[in-house]
Amino acid sequence: MSDIPPPTEPGSEPLPQPEPATRDELLELALLDLRERRAALLSEIEGLEQRRRQLETDLNGSLSGRADGIARRLKGFQDYLVVALQDLASQAELMDLVVQPLQVQPSPLDPVPEAPAAASMAAAAAVQQIPPAAAGQFSQDAELIRDRLTSFQGQPDFYADPWKLRRSLEPAAAALLDDWFLNQGGRGAQASTGSRNRNALITAGAVAILGDLYGDRFQTLVLAGEPERLGEWRRGLQDCLGLAREDFGPNSGIVLFERPDALIERADRLEERGELPFIVIDAAEQVVDIPVLQFPLWLAFAATANELALEQDLP
Repeated sequence: MSDIPPPTEPGSEPLPQPEPATRDELLELALLDLRERRAALLSEIEGLEQRRRQLETDLNGSLSGRADGIARRLKGFQDYLVVALQDLASQAELMDLVVQPLQVQPSPLDPVPEAPAAASMAAAAAVQQIPPAAAGQFSQDAELIRDRLTSFQGQPDFYADPWKLRRSLEPAAAALLDDWFLNQGGRGAQASTGSRNRNALITAGAVAILGDLYGDRFQTLVLAGEPERLGEWRRGLQDCLGLAREDFGPNSGIVLFERPDALIERADRLEERGELPFIVIDAAEQVVDIPVLQFPLWLAFAATANELALEQDLP
């Protein structure tokens, strides 16, 4: 009785289980299919690589490819020209563009004039005492500018009104401002005095004279790349011109900048409003940006080698 299997319902017969040999064949078929797909993908990738290499060869040999190479070379040449023009502008500002009077020495072979020599000597001395003609936009104001520079070399007026110079200028500083106003026309580089405080004193003298000429229709913009340098400029101008902290700000008479692009943007806005920007560049700034050269008033202090070395040694 125990050997008789239980009856099964129709349609519920158990499925036959694959034998182990049949499973191995299925796995081998699956692996074979994967290998074929991998080989097909590798072949397709190789074809695409060959196509890419062919396209690069065609591009380099075509007009557009050569144009791209020329454009890259032109960009490099443009960068070189920008640096070269900046250096040229810096050198040009240091050149003396005023024609010096020609002095002819008398020859020993010239006949001695019969007129008295004293009259000739007096005439020559009078000619030498005539100051050189002023250049640029201050040519009509030479007398006023020289009068102010002379008064600045006297006793300082420590109680002068704000925006007037409260300190005295040394003759060398007065000569520097005379050259900047009347020979350079108010736009150019001048040798630094070796001290930021003395440079601020010279700038204060320029601001005082510009105030006499333009009133409050101009604004001074100072560029110095670090907050410490700007702090020295603020203290120096504040002391020399009798100013307060409120006089330094976007809507005041003096604005301090760390970046040249912000200064140039501010100068453009001033000109759009019909006002005059006076740009002052600290001696530590070794390059004058080309857009600065378009403005009518700018004074850049050119640092000496010792001054630059001192700035580099500072932390």
